[in-house]
Amino acid sequence: MESHGSQQPINQSQPNHTYPLTVAKKTLVFYLSSVVVLLLAIILGFSKTSFYKTQQLKYSFSSHPTYLQTLVGFLQPTPEPQITNAINPISLSSSCVLWMAPFLSGGGYSSESWSYILALHEHKKNPIFKVAIEHHGDEESIEFWEGLPKYTKNLALELHQTECRMNETIVICHSEPGAWYPPLFETFPCPPGAYQNFKSVIGRTMFETDRVNADHVKRCNQMDYVWVPTEFHVSTFIDSGVEPSKVVKIIQPIDVKFFDPLKYKPLDLSSLGTLVLGSTTQNLKLKKEFIFLSIFKWEYRKGWDVLLKSYLKEFSRVDGVALYLLTNPYHSDRDFGNKIVEFVEDTDIEKPVAGWAPVYVIDTHIAQIDLPRLYKAADAFVLPSRGEGWGRPLVEAMAMSLPVIATNWSGPTEYLSEENSYPLSVDRMSQVMEGPFKGHLWAEPSVDRLQVLMRHVMNNVEDAKDKGRQARMDMIRRFSPEIVAEIVTDHIENIIKKMS
Repeated sequence: MESHGSQQPINQSQPNHTYPLTVAKKTLVFYLSSVVVLLLAIILGFSKTSFYKTQQLKYSFSSHPTYLQTLVGFLQPTPEPQITNAINPISLSSSCVLWMAPFLSGGGYSSESWSYILALHEHKKNPIFKVAIEHHGDEESIEFWEGLPKYTKNLALELHQTECRMNETIVICHSEPGAWYPPLFETFPCPPGAYQNFKSVIGRTMFETDRVNADHVKRCNQMDYVWVPTEFHVSTFIDSGVEPSKVVKIIQPIDVKFFDPLKYKPLDLSSLGTLVLGSTTQNLKLKKEFIFLSIFKWEYRKGWDVLLKSYLKEFSRVDGVALYLLTNPYHSDRDFGNKIVEFVEDTDIEKPVAGWAPVYVIDTHIAQIDLPRLYKAADAFVLPSRGEGWGRPLVEAMAMSLPVIATNWSGPTEYLSEENSYPLSVDRMSQVMEGPFKGHLWAEPSVDRLQVLMRHVMNNVEDAKDKGRQARMDMIRRFSPEIVAEIVTDHIENIIKKMS
């Protein structure tokens, strides 16, 4: 995970210090070099590039403007945020929750952290604490920020300026443990100072394998509590050595009002996807293609190889199907088309006489506000991953009433059932062969069973729709924002009362 923005710890000799949640002071050298680079970009005519926008994004999250922010503001003034007219009923509270997460990154932890913040803001109007946010963890993404709804941007700027006293603050470090203080890479440290200076410090994290690294176990045990999303994680964290009294299950919310199939018209996938294998059927002018959709970052864990094997072995060009893959690089380049072609050539998949069933890749950024329309354009969602912490695309698809096929192991076992989805069986467990989790175990989903399920979903449309309707009902009943906001609020308020 790449991050930047390493900061100096908060002055630990002043436990009652009131501080705005801003990026801490950088060195003069850093500022001057940034200014020089920015001025060069302007002189060379690149003031509208993503570099320029990213610099502006970083420094717009500051209550007290730095010299560089002032310069950027002068060059491209930013409109004042439109703060909600409703009086914040928690503004007079002294207790504070500082939620530190990759709010500007667009990754899994980013979307999860936003789901909590929005749930608390919209559904808990009278808690005994106020909320502040700070970006921490993954690298900022200007594309993600620009694609957020306007009300979310306004809320971000509002909560970023909330002021808290250190000894009255609960800090939530919402990221992988390597980013926690002291961080193993360059990032704003969480907590921003000594652990004991705060009322309480909570780590929010998850893993996609059968265990937790020994170093991460130590980091978890530094926390007062460790929030995990599922029963799967409760058991794997405790079995790995995290103190049982610290582990608390806090499920994820899904915004069922935002992801509501009745509100949207489908995106035109043909205008977004690039055909990388196969071709469409000639007579499809009279028949709509059955569209399978999958969303993932391009890494082995996500089981894209399993998906391609099953799809290409089961279907051919005349079946009237299409597979759309919305993906992005993960320590790799963006040449997904050639990667797919090379994979097919290197496997034993026999090309059908009628030709390959079409495979499309969407590697452009889809704004958050357009995601529901993307799901709306599909007939089924499929993700045969080897391990998931939670699987946000899965619950988003379920909230959109899509029939879902997903591996029945790790995080998704918290919400998959025979009634609301098509749980994919696991053939065996296998070792992770590389990376920081080398030697851990994860699932090998069944290629043969996935073929059967994909064919079944296509041939039994009404059964699939029934599962999709039940999936949305389950998302509303168990994971809607108001339900999860209550769970989070109760836990935080219990900490405050206990510490008081």
